[in-house]
Amino acid sequence: MIYPPAERQPVTDLLHGHAVPDPYRWLEDPASPRTRSWSAAQEDLWRAHAAALPGRDRWHARVAGLCSAGTVTPPLWRGERRFFLRHEAGREHPVLYTAGPDGAEEPLVDPGALDPSGLTVLDRWQPDLTGRLLAYQLSRGGDERSELRVMDVGARRTVDGPIDRCRYAPVAWLPDGKAFFYVRDRRVCLHRLGTPAADDVVICAEERSYGLGSSHDGRWLTVSAPAGAGNDVWLADLAASPPERPGLRVVQEGAGAVTVPAVGRDGRLYLLTTLDAPTGRLCVADPADPGPGGWRELVGPDPEAVISDFAVLDGPCRPVLLVGRTRHAISEIGVHDAATGERLGGVPLPGLGTAGRMSARPEGGCEVWFSYTDGVTPGSVHRYDARTGRTSLWAAAPGAVDVPELESRQIVYASADGTPVRMVVLARPGTGPRPAILYGYGGFGIPLTPSYSAYILPWVEAGGVFALAQVRGGGEEGAAWHRDGMLERKQNSIDDFTAAAERLIADGWTTAGMLAACGESNGGLLAGAAITQRPELFAAAVCSAPLLDMVRYELSGLGPSWRGEYGSAEDPEQLGHLLGYSPYHRVREGVDYPATLLASFGGDSRVDPMHARKMCAALQHATSGDRPVLLRHEEGVGHGARAAGRAAWLAADMLAFLAAHTGLEAPPPER
Repeated sequence: MIYPPAERQPVTDLLHGHAVPDPYRWLEDPASPRTRSWSAAQEDLWRAHAAALPGRDRWHARVAGLCSAGTVTPPLWRGERRFFLRHEAGREHPVLYTAGPDGAEEPLVDPGALDPSGLTVLDRWQPDLTGRLLAYQLSRGGDERSELRVMDVGARRTVDGPIDRCRYAPVAWLPDGKAFFYVRDRRVCLHRLGTPAADDVVICAEERSYGLGSSHDGRWLTVSAPAGAGNDVWLADLAASPPERPGLRVVQEGAGAVTVPAVGRDGRLYLLTTLDAPTGRLCVADPADPGPGGWRELVGPDPEAVISDFAVLDGPCRPVLLVGRTRHAISEIGVHDAATGERLGGVPLPGLGTAGRMSARPEGGCEVWFSYTDGVTPGSVHRYDARTGRTSLWAAAPGAVDVPELESRQIVYASADGTPVRMVVLARPGTGPRPAILYGYGGFGIPLTPSYSAYILPWVEAGGVFALAQVRGGGEEGAAWHRDGMLERKQNSIDDFTAAAERLIADGWTTAGMLAACGESNGGLLAGAAITQRPELFAAAVCSAPLLDMVRYELSGLGPSWRGEYGSAEDPEQLGHLLGYSPYHRVREGVDYPATLLASFGGDSRVDPMHARKMCAALQHATSGDRPVLLRHEEGVGHGARAAGRAAWLAADMLAFLAAHTGLEAPPPER
């Protein structure tokens, strides 16, 4: 394949004694004529290749068909009014609905109606404590730089905003509904309705990725912000201090642990924490004395299950605590005595899958709602009633789909250092090596748990194997699992991933000539590192929205906020670790690299598309084989949510590319 020419310039940085070459630095500037010309030529190359991919339209038809299951979210209650999202077949985006006591559903925010082009996305929303007002955030073109507006729910009219620079801003309403705390430009602010945003009082001026919460009655404000491997947390009693100067008291600072606080209806401060418990525990404290010295353990840690959520039920039933855990990435919900923490039983779940966060009525009650999904079950909403101990289906996925028969196996294998790692393998019944995709993430403490995927199912249905490696850096086994895959230990994540590839080959699931590596965002870094360190293990790879230049990642996008996860090139020791695995810097001339597709997005304000551009140029120059290295760039979308049609084509292109280069036949035409 003849690639567009890309000049290798003699650019070398001397960093802490390291000579760091960067021959494609010029590709960092998307506006330069040279970059634009090169990018246009790469797009032409990709389009020609994509047009020739066998069965590309059939992959798209099957992905789109399985996407028609749609989604629905648990209700968020405000009195007798509930709010929820539903995404139905034929719509490009989910619609936010509300329903009153009579159950009649009414649409509140429909991004498709607001923008028929499909480029506008509803990023976040939060009703006030009465359900009378709704703060909601919209962004356009994938940049996630939301504008916040306030709607009068009854009148369906905008009463405040827009307020710009509110990227996924959390909102905590005051009880009177006349003001709210929110995050703008990474600072906590107080906004009073009807006043200019420029006049908003800044509550926390240091730029951080803040989280906000409030108690059911709005009296207590909680503020949190990431700090290294944990977070810092503060609590304010708004009944004892003015909102403009909330008396924030330290709950936790510099502890190296993650703590999620919430003041319950019973007046206790609940703390879901990894402090002194890598898999988490639930503590309680007096809000007047919120520091760790006053914490009392209510539900202790389970060494093999990670606490992920809790809810308090205290209506006309015995007061109980529901504690959500993931045991080796499979969800379970325990029922505990609210006073003593003693385990009383468990919440029946529909299967071995993933239960989402629990939603209960703020004013109390005996019911809780949660989403559920697994490999063959589209997301649905279930309700648990503590009075009967039963779980029932509350809202099914809006669309009906036929899913293929498949088998799921959990395999435990040894990584390079002997650490046991788990991998879930999905396949149709049968034996013998088959084309396979190995997928991983391994970062930020985020677990890979079972879920319905219109991307995975077509591959398995066509006869392929799909494996999800639950590598270190993720959250599958708790805080220690995360720490063992971050900063100076990031190589563990890559070793876990390549060991998974070796196990798939050794067990006869696939061969190196039929195996693909795949990942997105931090997972794109994982896949990129795997193919540069162990190219002989893989026939193909897809890196979507990837981080690949780990020396300069912190200079663009949200890179500065990820220093706690990866480290900084400004630190001599951390630079050495980054250079050790940075995929862009590991590319070597004369290596037969796998067929590689790099996907980037013009509106991506998290991961700069320059990573994909520079890696593409480096691999195209270096590879000694005839397997293609291609760049698929898409304007008008970003790192996160996008129109359903665009998402289906992205998935179809990735599957068609991987199938063509691992030997999997496309699905048969739809009948």
